[in-house]
Amino acid sequence: MAELLSRTPGHANCVTERQSMESRVLFICTGNYYRSRFAEAVFNHHAEALGMPWRAISRGLAIHMVPPQYVLSPHTHQHLAARNMDVRHTAPDRRQLSVEDLAGAQMIIALKDGEHRPMMRTLFPEWEERVVFWDVGDQPDVKPDDGLATIEKQVVELIGDLRGAEAMALR
Repeated sequence: MAELLSRTPGHANCVTERQSMESRVLFICTGNYYRSRFAEAVFNHHAEALGMPWRAISRGLAIHMVPPQYVLSPHTHQHLAARNMDVRHTAPDRRQLSVEDLAGAQMIIALKDGEHRPMMRTLFPEWEERVVFWDVGDQPDVKPDDGLATIEKQVVELIGDLRGAEAMALR
């Protein structure tokens, strides 16, 4: 995960700059219904509990692919509840990714390289280099229990790396 920070342009500056403002992690998936919303909630739960001045948002590259009546995946909701994480740590609705979202984020993470890199290249080609691509597949290829556990593990590692970078910046 430390490589994530080293691959994020300006990461050293964002740790120092954010002491006066909140920094933002942007999680991206396809429909902003399942994986990215879980990552957002897990990140915000831990960041709040640790008093970190970081917050996550999540967006989708193609939210039209999920019917509008589906706001949050039942798997995401169930897994948050099982971990005693409040659903308030994710946005109340799904949102389409915009240039403003990308520009406002100090760190950008797309959940599945093979799925999201081509979409980023098509929709936001000038941003592809700033995105860190994880490798968390979607249903039916990956069971929700496995996919969400992987996301949680990677988010917790990210939190640890950010805290480590924060400690180094304060020295």
